[in-house]
Amino acid sequence: MALVDVTKSCLDSITQISEHIEGAVVYLDAGSTESFQFIGAFPLLLNHGVRAICSLENMSSLDAAVDWNADSDPDRKVVVVTSRLLSDAHRYILRCLGTHLAVRCCTIFTSISEMAHSAYPDSPLGPDAFHEYESLLVQDYEELVKKGEKKPIQPGVSNFKDNIDLGDEGWSGLSPSEEGSTARDSYGENLIAETEVGQNLVVSVCHFPMIMCPLSPRVFVLPSEGSVAEAYLSAKHEVALSPGLPSLSTGLPSDGDDIPPGATLTANFLYHFAAKMDLKLEIFSLGDLSKTMGKMLTDMSSLYDVGRRKRSAGLLLVDRTLDLLTPCCHGDSLIDRVFSSVPRKESTAFYAHIKTSQSQLKQGPSNLERASLDVQIPLAKILSEEDCKIDNFRLLESIEAFLCGWDSNNSASQILDLSNLKNKIYNEKLPQLENELLRGSLVTTENFRGTPYLEALLDRKTKEGTLLVKKWLQEALRLENILNVKARPGFATKSELQAMTKALAKSQSSLLKNKGIIQLAVAALAALDESHSSRWEAFSNAEKILSVSAEDTSQSLAVQIGDFINKSALLGLHGQKNGKLGAAQGVLSFQDALHLMISGYILAGENFPTAGNDGPFSWQEEQLLKDSIVEAILENPSIAKLKFLHGLMEELETNLNRIKSEESKKESSDQINIDDLDDDQWGNWGDEDVDDTNSSKEKVYDDMQLKLELRDRVDNLFKFLHKLSSLKSRNIPLKDGALDSDNNFTGDPYASRGLLYKLLKRVLGKNDVPGLEYHSSTVGQLFKSGFRRFGLAQAKPSLADQNIILVFVGGINGVEVREAQEALSESGRPDIEMILGGTTLLTPDDMLDLLLGKSSYF
Repeated sequence: MALVDVTKSCLDSITQISEHIEGAVVYLDAGSTESFQFIGAFPLLLNHGVRAICSLENMSSLDAAVDWNADSDPDRKVVVVTSRLLSDAHRYILRCLGTHLAVRCCTIFTSISEMAHSAYPDSPLGPDAFHEYESLLVQDYEELVKKGEKKPIQPGVSNFKDNIDLGDEGWSGLSPSEEGSTARDSYGENLIAETEVGQNLVVSVCHFPMIMCPLSPRVFVLPSEGSVAEAYLSAKHEVALSPGLPSLSTGLPSDGDDIPPGATLTANFLYHFAAKMDLKLEIFSLGDLSKTMGKMLTDMSSLYDVGRRKRSAGLLLVDRTLDLLTPCCHGDSLIDRVFSSVPRKESTAFYAHIKTSQSQLKQGPSNLERASLDVQIPLAKILSEEDCKIDNFRLLESIEAFLCGWDSNNSASQILDLSNLKNKIYNEKLPQLENELLRGSLVTTENFRGTPYLEALLDRKTKEGTLLVKKWLQEALRLENILNVKARPGFATKSELQAMTKALAKSQSSLLKNKGIIQLAVAALAALDESHSSRWEAFSNAEKILSVSAEDTSQSLAVQIGDFINKSALLGLHGQKNGKLGAAQGVLSFQDALHLMISGYILAGENFPTAGNDGPFSWQEEQLLKDSIVEAILENPSIAKLKFLHGLMEELETNLNRIKSEESKKESSDQINIDDLDDDQWGNWGDEDVDDTNSSKEKVYDDMQLKLELRDRVDNLFKFLHKLSSLKSRNIPLKDGALDSDNNFTGDPYASRGLLYKLLKRVLGKNDVPGLEYHSSTVGQLFKSGFRRFGLAQAKPSLADQNIILVFVGGINGVEVREAQEALSESGRPDIEMILGGTTLLTPDDMLDLLLGKSSYF
């Protein structure tokens, strides 16, 4: 039986707070909702007597009307579960209390510990953060109630609207647009009339650390809209790449004031996560930020874990910047394909508190926007049939006939309106309605209560994963006695999966019973769709070409990168002329070519370590690449919508339109017959030449200025690429070559692995890892120094000696999950249980956004 199960621990944590949530209206913020969806917590909450489960950001006064457990007093108890700092969630909590006026008890569970609140930069709360917030919330609520009592009650209008104004204390108020629906209405007014508002409100704040998203019982990531995942992992300076990535590991000691907030929050989360799992950690780190977090964890363990008996476990912290190539590449993973192909849920518009430092104001927002983990599976494409559309139009025709018989005088206009409505539904409303109502999630409660579908697919390659989905569908069809679907033995095809999914979802009972496997099958179909799979395969093949070229010469690699840029630019220009803005199936866009250039520069830095500070390529080779990019952007600015062109796109579009108009005028003027000109017109040509010369000079100057500005932007782009190519030389743990990220596309199966696989192979084989630091506790250091006096010094513990190993990386993907499992199985240590965690789940598109998109420092 497994000793560690992240999902079970999360569910047990909810059971431990059952007394607080019984009979309460529970409000979850976006991060908590994401987490509870992954762990399957909603049935458990209802079993513990929760009256309603509602969204904190989109709350309404009608939330309490949804009563699943009517035994308790109405609307007396509210529980808020948040994955954010209390200062960030304050406005929503206060709005919640101001709407539910009969509340007497408010319990707030936050995933951010009291210590993390006090250590967070610019936090308005001190060491006793929870008690301070309790008193602040009561004070603000009482002030809100007093303001509401001064105003007369008006029908249909809430007395507590727009009364939250705490800007002087560093808290943000709600803008009118955030107040939600105007339906805070008669229900809220009745509560005002029946109860005395604001009397004896009891507020308590508790720590609830187990808010995470388990992809399986031993693989987890943090909620995308939680404070820990959104916090910066590096400040803007020379060795930083992105706020969502650690800085390069230069080996220089870090100043305490320079510790990024993401490191503080992540270290506190890991400490309390280990405490909930009943683990005592032996901490190892690789990378500068990981070392900083390791020291923080060691200090916390020294303070609070003395004398406590726990299971020993090893914690391995790894900086993501030590291997950027693996998450940038399009590896063979079904889960990675699904997350890259299926649309994600839009992030909630959540506003942090106003109080920020001047440096943060200069650098922009202090929170990073992560891609949501909640994918929106397009079930409408599979489940909707033409019969549904026919039934809708039959209904409209019936209504039309009814109106004709009801009022024959006005029937003509009503028939016209109905025909317009019919066309509108056909063109717009019906597809939109289907998409909204028939959207599935990658995670359902069936995933961890019964067949662990997602866990089984997590470490599978594409063909293996689709074959497994096919087997699940066949088993489900057999259990439902649906035998008219034929499937060939061997690999699963898209047509087979589609036919089996439609057959399984044909009846409502079968659809509800097999919802989990149907949703995963539709997600796999979306990943296998030609529009997505052809692009993925094109990327994969291009990355293989780059890898082979990198093994040859730098000139060969530069030629291949330039070839990708020129082809994508030419095809983009051809598509623009034909009126097709998107790239054709299987064809990479110009932005995709820039993505490949990132991988090419990282490969060049790894394969040509003798290259200078000016980049891995010669000046001539790089100048050709720059010229190709400049010409491609000038000819078609719409193909490169990235951050480094911010503020220049409008000028580029205007310049292109002007050139096109001049060309069209020139073509029309050439068609003028010279015989049609009178002799009198010859006398004016000299003056026109002077005017044309002056205007042409201005145009040439404007063109030159625009090209110079664009070249400056492109030069800055290549300076950033030089930084990426120097990852090996500037990251201290990679300098000696022991942990080289070998080319991920060579024929050797052991060489085509990422850093995490090689690191775990060396660690589990008890081989030395350069740069791997062990963090000994203060008590341990005292014992060691005492034993050392008598010549009994203890050897440094090995990570391989632990039966439980927790590996945490600043972002993981499906390929790394599979490689970590392979490294463990190949070590011949079945007694070791490994937990793999990450800040977020990274796709190649997410990496492009971190490096060149809106989340980049460049």
